[in-house]
Amino acid sequence: MKMLSKITPVILTYNEVPNICRTLDMLNWATDIVVVDSFSTDGTVKLIKKYPQVRLFQRVFDTHANQWNFAINETGVKTEWVLALDAGYVLTGDFVKELGGMELNSGTEAYKADFRYCILGETLSGTLYPPVTVLYKREKANYIQDGHTQRVEIDGNIGFFQAMILHDDRRPLSGWLQAQDKYLRLEAVWLSNNKWSELGAADKLRKLIFVAPVVTFFYCLLVKRGLFDGGAGLYYAIQRTVAEAILSLYLLELRAIKKKED
Repeated sequence: MKMLSKITPVILTYNEVPNICRTLDMLNWATDIVVVDSFSTDGTVKLIKKYPQVRLFQRVFDTHANQWNFAINETGVKTEWVLALDAGYVLTGDFVKELGGMELNSGTEAYKADFRYCILGETLSGTLYPPVTVLYKREKANYIQDGHTQRVEIDGNIGFFQAMILHDDRRPLSGWLQAQDKYLRLEAVWLSNNKWSELGAADKLRKLIFVAPVVTFFYCLLVKRGLFDGGAGLYYAIQRTVAEAILSLYLLELRAIKKKED
């Protein structure tokens, strides 16, 4: 487990009272944790200050990419490796064990992790959530904005963890809806500004206006086996369908605005 001393966990927060303690509790192996908060208006900062190994910074949010680049480059991180976490990511014991036993000088510059997605603490059989690059050499990483969110570019080889991380965001539905409104506005602009030929298959589907919501609902229930997850599976399928429907509405709005301008 000596490898853990070579890793600094870094977390971004904004109004994460339902999540942050569960995330930080699984980082008790870390002697230095960096949290960059976007001026939370709930009790997030108060909770963070209870953890003596956390160095807290606050920065006005502009984009995810800028927030992450600030977090890894301008907060005095001393270790070569960074473990980049969302406030709703909860490490498992198996993941920490694998992390502590890694050979970090193997020529691999970063590692991706898969997730077990949770709804109100109940894990789902499968979701739409993709693998994420969570561990990397700081000097080899740079974040860029990609639609409504960020993507980290790695200069070098990327490996994969065997153990999974829990994605267990327990913010209330109202908070999720507020976040989706902001994110999907940006996503709609990004989709509108990109040519059809430059989009991947999933983004082409999303641009077909109200096709994606229908496909998403049945894909989550049938292909991702949400039917076998009871209420949690149905909740997730409806949640993702609502998100795609909101995106379709914003795309229609942008088309109407453009038509008037033309």
